[in-house]
Amino acid sequence: MRQRRHTWQTLITTTALITAAAVGLTACGGSSAEPKAAQSAPAFEGKGPINYVSSRDASGAANKSIEEWNASHPDEKVTFIELPDSADQQRQQLIQNAQIKSDTFSVLNLDVVWNSEFAANKWILPLPEDAVPTDKMIPATVNAATYRDTLFAAPYYTDGALFYFRQDLLAAAGIAAPPKTWDEMKSACEKILALPEAAGMSCYTGQFDKNEALTVNFSEAVASAGGSVVDAEGKPTVDSPEAKEGLNLLVDGFKEGLFPSDAITYLEEQGRRAFQDGKVVFLRNWPFLYSSLSATDGSSKVAGKFGITSIPGTDGTGVSTLGGRNLAVSPFTPNKATALEFIKFFTGEEQSRKRLELSSRAPAYAGLYEDPAVVAKRPFFPTLLESLENAQPRPKVVQYGATTKAIQEEAYAALTGEKDTDMALKDMQAKLEELSAK
Repeated sequence: MRQRRHTWQTLITTTALITAAAVGLTACGGSSAEPKAAQSAPAFEGKGPINYVSSRDASGAANKSIEEWNASHPDEKVTFIELPDSADQQRQQLIQNAQIKSDTFSVLNLDVVWNSEFAANKWILPLPEDAVPTDKMIPATVNAATYRDTLFAAPYYTDGALFYFRQDLLAAAGIAAPPKTWDEMKSACEKILALPEAAGMSCYTGQFDKNEALTVNFSEAVASAGGSVVDAEGKPTVDSPEAKEGLNLLVDGFKEGLFPSDAITYLEEQGRRAFQDGKVVFLRNWPFLYSSLSATDGSSKVAGKFGITSIPGTDGTGVSTLGGRNLAVSPFTPNKATALEFIKFFTGEEQSRKRLELSSRAPAYAGLYEDPAVVAKRPFFPTLLESLENAQPRPKVVQYGATTKAIQEEAYAALTGEKDTDMALKDMQAKLEELSAK
């Protein structure tokens, strides 16, 4: 039987109470309180119905897992509470619920970049050491679920950047292999864009609108040039020659006409459409595009014409930003034992494998990327695994909302010519240092 799903209409009273109690929050839902130290593992007690809170899963794969759990746990049923699609709105609702210590939310679906903030403020519980088979998971996914050497969440799915390229156009230009560096990409584009069949095309696009996607693309460019945004202790390191080289890759891309001019407004979907419609030769984006690009119903102009590899760097293969989601237990749910057991079930390898039948979301289990049955349907998985094994997280800081806003503002100012790269990075460094001191 399909689980009952709350809608925002049925939750309006709860939401109103949460919002009223959260007066004083910033627009992005941040807390002004000092971060709290990580806590020792609690006792997970209490069994009974729980609520799983997450954005919608259009594939239906998450619903299938929940229905399977409910069929075998009639006294511990899980109700799916659906949050808005906007990540900022999701984060705000989750924080508001935690700040009034509401028991409405039991198991939280968290963006990997929220883990440190939620753990530091004790809005999620540290997990028992044996709760998650971390030895079978991609190390970067475990790292993203860890705060101060303590696992606070179970990796649900992960994400890494992929480099999509027009294999047919490379072949037509006599180019044997896809580029591994930015210079190689520029050289390839000079040859390809001179072809009659490439008339009107641009070289490359990523995602450059002033949004979280810009933080991702900026972080990748900096890391791929050998730099970093913050160091292992969270100290800002963005005012560096390497960061300047990375940012200049993006700035020069617009100045030199390598990127389409409207790419300054691109998020993931706009980038997908540009590549799928045959407007760009190269594209940086996430794995979820594969199905759409491969469609044979006439909606894709590049079906059967594209290849996939790792994103380029300055001296070799680039460094992907880690994406993905984790599941965590709210300290305010009375049925913590059920919440923990549900997380073990939901994020286990068996359910991860089953969800691959419906969803293209990348699992956290390394073995699935080399499984012949999986690779047969997703031939890009070995390349994605390479990307994930080399991936780096966005800044693991408690003040993440304000941090990403500062990155977006300054990177966007450089891309639009409002500031030169030196000034943008100097101002970004100052903003990030101020945030790290809080």
